[in-house]
Amino acid sequence: MTPVAKRGSKSLVVVESPAKARTVANILGRQYEVKASVGHVRDLPQSALGVDVKQGFEPYYIVPKEKRRVVSEIAAAGKKAQVVFLATDPDREGEAIAWHLVQAAGFDEASLKRVVFHEITAQAVREAFRRPRAIDMQLVQAQQARRILDRLVGYNLSPLLWKKVARGLSAGRVQSVALRLVVEREREVQGFVPKEYWTIEAQLSKENDPQSFRAKLTGLAGKRKKLEIVSQSEADRLVQLLQPAAFSVAAVQKKKQARRPSPPFITSTLQQEAGRRLGFTAQRTMRVAQQLYEGLAIDEEGEVGLITYMRTDSTQVADSARDETRAYIREKFGQPYLPHSPRAYRRRVKRAQEAHEAIRPTSTYREPEKVRRYLNRDQDRLYTLIWQRMVASQMADALYDVTTVDVEAKPSRSRDVYLFRAVNTQLAFPGYRHLYAEAREEGEEEEDLGKNPLPELAVGDLLRLLELLPEQHFTDPPPRYTEATLVRALEENGIGRPSTYAPIIATVQGRGYVGKENGRLRPEGLGFVVSDLLTTYFPDIMDVSFTAEMEDELDEIARGERPWQPVVQDFYAPLMRALTVASEAPPAHQETTEVCDQCGQPMVIRWSKRGRFLACSGYPQCRNTRPLEGEGEPLPAVDETCSECGAPMVAKRGRYGPFLACSRYPECKSTRPLLAKTGARCPSCGGDIVEKHSRRGRVFYGCANYPSCQFTTWTRPLSSPCPECGGLLLAAGEGRGRCSQCRWRGQAPQDAPATTGSPAGRQ
Repeated sequence: MTPVAKRGSKSLVVVESPAKARTVANILGRQYEVKASVGHVRDLPQSALGVDVKQGFEPYYIVPKEKRRVVSEIAAAGKKAQVVFLATDPDREGEAIAWHLVQAAGFDEASLKRVVFHEITAQAVREAFRRPRAIDMQLVQAQQARRILDRLVGYNLSPLLWKKVARGLSAGRVQSVALRLVVEREREVQGFVPKEYWTIEAQLSKENDPQSFRAKLTGLAGKRKKLEIVSQSEADRLVQLLQPAAFSVAAVQKKKQARRPSPPFITSTLQQEAGRRLGFTAQRTMRVAQQLYEGLAIDEEGEVGLITYMRTDSTQVADSARDETRAYIREKFGQPYLPHSPRAYRRRVKRAQEAHEAIRPTSTYREPEKVRRYLNRDQDRLYTLIWQRMVASQMADALYDVTTVDVEAKPSRSRDVYLFRAVNTQLAFPGYRHLYAEAREEGEEEEDLGKNPLPELAVGDLLRLLELLPEQHFTDPPPRYTEATLVRALEENGIGRPSTYAPIIATVQGRGYVGKENGRLRPEGLGFVVSDLLTTYFPDIMDVSFTAEMEDELDEIARGERPWQPVVQDFYAPLMRALTVASEAPPAHQETTEVCDQCGQPMVIRWSKRGRFLACSGYPQCRNTRPLEGEGEPLPAVDETCSECGAPMVAKRGRYGPFLACSRYPECKSTRPLLAKTGARCPSCGGDIVEKHSRRGRVFYGCANYPSCQFTTWTRPLSSPCPECGGLLLAAGEGRGRCSQCRWRGQAPQDAPATTGSPAGRQ
């Protein structure tokens, strides 16, 4: 039963997001006013350190300009409310948001109640409101310590990067360690020397039996050491030796093998599996999971949360959810698919902290097929994955029949007896695999189910050698990280927490330190430079184990085992000592044989956010720079004149891409955009149609005479006119076009390639 406030007054409930507010309001009813803070309402100022180092690292918080209206509305609602319930997320970040709301809105603490729920369902929300508590200041202090540590690193290291590498760069406490992992893995790949090795398989059969099978040479009989074949000459020698050998069955072993299902998802495993199966980035996974958690409109149920809280490192599941899932399995799949006792999973995560549940559907009976029409494609795919994983986690083991046959080969010209081994695995009972099987990373071994069927064999059976199959191999370098495997590495090393994995990966990519190649993370040149500089001068901050130990200390603060100020002090003092040394370091650069054409001093390679460039080593006395050959796309030659002074215009590359500038700069500072012409003419005014980009980066096409002409189209225009009416042709598939003015459709005339230059009508 929903708790009721005193007659004549509403209670105020504050959550973070509007979507969560709608779902909670739907559950609580009209006697509660639910408002959204839209995330944090206070933070350290952007323009200053915001931490008083001399006064015990006391933070100075402000309400950002864009949050003042929200805070005012929440404060006004709180004054009229009998009780204020702070229902922010159930973790350190949510606890801190609740505390900041109290401070910013000036709530009377006597009327405050903190409520926590891990799923947004009627039962969970109402139960939470029956059991309110006070704000947990230990969790608040742990989050505050993390925020201050991150600010101390960013505020002090970022200016160093500006001076030593390039303006506009930034460094982060945890993100920099993630960058180091990616850089070190790339250096392993670059320095890897492949080693040759060979395998030999024998195609065998019983006498007078048409069925054959393969066995792999593993070593010498009676010896545990694996046989290593490192060259073709060694492989050829063994083939010649074994060709006339006598083959016989030495041992046959048959056994049942059971495999348990994986536990339900935690944050890291959800991000990994969504990356492998669905191709989602960590950030996309968390965005969609947030939507499923906060609630969606489901038919007669109204707004309802579909999954439990998605930032967790716990694999435990509520008894009620486990019992519901077992009942569903019994009804849907039958008793054989239900284990005798409920499954319980232990936490396997280093330094797991939050007392949450695993990520699971809020109701097992809310099958993906039943809610699919209410979800978009991403929501449907992720919900299905979470639902299947939870149900499978309570299903019976998968059972396999595994047959292993050892075959001895006795060459006539050697006393050694060589051992070959054949293995066949058959799925005897699917168990949980009937519903779900975990995806595998590239490079992980696949299951060879039924790929090597074996005839009935007994010890002593003589075998006929049909063929020996030597094969050359080379060892592989360690694979570059994907987002999924980087999340796993962060988790295994105790770096970050469930709420930080996605922001960490997004940050190192957003800063231009790491790019993607075929879905794998690869450091950019700038990433190497930044990582090397920070590792050289700030070894503690960039050390994996040091960062993990810092997480332990934050956990101790959260448990009330130590105050937060000494933790920050112990971190800050060595940071400042290292910063003093690093400030004396020379700017990062790379030597070249180029010479400055203005002062004759050597040119060096330096970096900016846009990549590498050549700069005079005599800077700041000489500020000459020029593009580095081969860096970026070549700029086109243009035949344009300056509209202000009549001098030739030249193409240059700026912060926001290529542009045209007067060749008389700095005397004349005239510039204009360098746009790609399509070759087509505007149907409204006859001006050039050029390629443009929307605020979200989507390509569209518009008249160069904007704003006097506002013609635009999302479809690529063709340079050739319509063969029937002479109107504008638009692309309509491979080699085809359609007229924008008449009904003509057909094979388009040969389209001229787009050109780059200042469009007619803008001069």
